[in-house]
Amino acid sequence: MWFLAGTFGGQAERTCTVPSGRPVAFPLINLVGGPADCADFMETASGTASLDGRDISPDRYLGTTITGTAAPGNPVTDSSGRFSGTGCGLWVQLPPLKAGKHTLKIRGRSADFTVAVDYALTVAAPGTA
Repeated sequence: MWFLAGTFGGQAERTCTVPSGRPVAFPLINLVGGPADCADFMETASGTASLDGRDISPDRYLGTTITGTAAPGNPVTDSSGRFSGTGCGLWVQLPPLKAGKHTLKIRGRSADFTVAVDYALTVAAPGTA
């Protein structure tokens, strides 16, 4: 799986090379907090995504317990080791994309928090890095 990032709010334009044969996943809008945080967040969560001009329907995750290991310098967690929380949001999972160039547009909103990311993706040809 190749994960693409949203933002901590606001807009971004990014360029990324995706390895051949990798499924792609990304959030339109997401949150890690407590169960009540997710319930409030998902009440107003909405978003759109398009790949090469075609709309993509997201999956809606209302609240799932997640556990992870914090990486040093991670802006979401401290670097003290394991953490857990409730994750929620609108996510897209795509099968591997065809080799070549693709345009991905991600838009998300919950209450007054917005995300807008435009990706210029290049999928490597099979057998290349």
